[in-house]
Amino acid sequence: MAVLASPRQSVDRAADRAALLRGAGRGGVLNLIGAAVAGAAGFGATWLVARGLGDPGRAGAFLTALAGFTLAAGVARLGTQTSLVYWPARLRALGARQELERCLQHGIAPVAVAGAVAGFALGFAASWMPPEMAGPLRVFAVFLPLAVLTDALLAAARGYRALRPTVVLERLFRPFLQLAALGAVVLVGAGGSAVFAAAWAAPYLPVVLLAGYTLGRVHAMDTSASGTEAFTPRAYWTFTGPRAVASVAQLALQRVDVLLLAALGGLPAAGLYAVAGKYVVLSQVAGGGLSQAVQPRLAERLAVEDVDGVRALYQQATAWLILATWPLHLAVAFNATVYLGLFGPSYRDGAAVVWILAGAMLVATGCGMVDMVLAMGGRTRWNLYNVLAALATMVVLDIVVIPWWGAVGAALGLAAAVLVNNLVPLTQIWWTLGVHPFGRPTLNAAALTASTCGVPPLLATAAGAGPAAVTATSAAGALCYLAGAYRMRRRLNLHLLRGKS
Repeated sequence: MAVLASPRQSVDRAADRAALLRGAGRGGVLNLIGAAVAGAAGFGATWLVARGLGDPGRAGAFLTALAGFTLAAGVARLGTQTSLVYWPARLRALGARQELERCLQHGIAPVAVAGAVAGFALGFAASWMPPEMAGPLRVFAVFLPLAVLTDALLAAARGYRALRPTVVLERLFRPFLQLAALGAVVLVGAGGSAVFAAAWAAPYLPVVLLAGYTLGRVHAMDTSASGTEAFTPRAYWTFTGPRAVASVAQLALQRVDVLLLAALGGLPAAGLYAVAGKYVVLSQVAGGGLSQAVQPRLAERLAVEDVDGVRALYQQATAWLILATWPLHLAVAFNATVYLGLFGPSYRDGAAVVWILAGAMLVATGCGMVDMVLAMGGRTRWNLYNVLAALATMVVLDIVVIPWWGAVGAALGLAAAVLVNNLVPLTQIWWTLGVHPFGRPTLNAAALTASTCGVPPLLATAAGAGPAAVTATSAAGALCYLAGAYRMRRRLNLHLLRGKS
């Protein structure tokens, strides 16, 4: 016979859920601010590269080299971005502080070695590339070990719930230095893609030093209880191994299409495609910011089998993600030619790429952080299989359609992969964990955003309005969205972002 909870237990449970969401909200708003700045800085960096290097071919060479750098860094991270959050958070929740140092040693040292090896390999690979790509690749190879080690150190700090170092160093300080350096290069007119690569990569040097100092401080200040939970390297790498392959495949989903397009469609097409899809990074950074705030709390709740807490976190985080990203996707989609014109008239042909990617990202963000929930639930192998299936879908479609449709074909391949990589894990966590993102806050967020940022420009476009009129309609809809969000702040739990009850 079921035992009903007492009124005191119900009150305690409600207070616990409120405290859980407030904690995630405080970290979430901090990360969203950092994400907004980092996304804007990334957009600005791409604009400076496109304007500074001139034609799409030269910009395409730089952006293709950057895609190679990102893939090499993803391999060298060994999947520890998740593990260095999951294990410290789990050990602290279970009262095993004495095992934390062993965990950090086994997680960070191999990454440092792998980063050095990957940097050497990237520099060697530059010898086989066209001259316009070889220069930036060699520069990126020098700084790749620093980038990899920075990610590992900041991930470990997040395992202690120290989110601010990631925001300050990774999302504010480094992007600011990159923008300043790239801006100086453009103003001076100092040359080719290798110089731009040096300006972009050099800020990793001060950031990695500050990240190491920060991790040392948060570990020394940790006051969690000591217990008897054992940590073993085998358990760590059993969890991390599938995630390592999955993280590389996940990065490949974001970068391989640029490389394939450069090989099958040429560097100008790759440059146009990379610029057209650059705004998607804003959405991905926002999702990553929320994930970093929620991730350690999810690991702690799953460690003590608190399914209700997991469901509440997942649904609320998805609502906040929709509110943060859907206005962007809808605005850029309905004003694609205006957006692309910012980079130069030669980029306006990429409007179809923007439309395809925006539709896929609306679905992806509506599903929430499915891969992270699956990984925090210990199902890293499932996560691996899902990402590999999505990557295979993209590669096959790209090989078939890029020769015919160029950048549009690459967009179709990425859109199909995004759908596979979100709808499949959504089904899995719904079936196995009994959680899904479609709570009342999520539905309210989707209704508000679609009705204000989607319907007005859609009606204006259907009525044959010109670009200026559609842009004005989008701006009016954005104001209605802000007003509606303020009126619905309690139903959307926006007040929790300020830590209020």
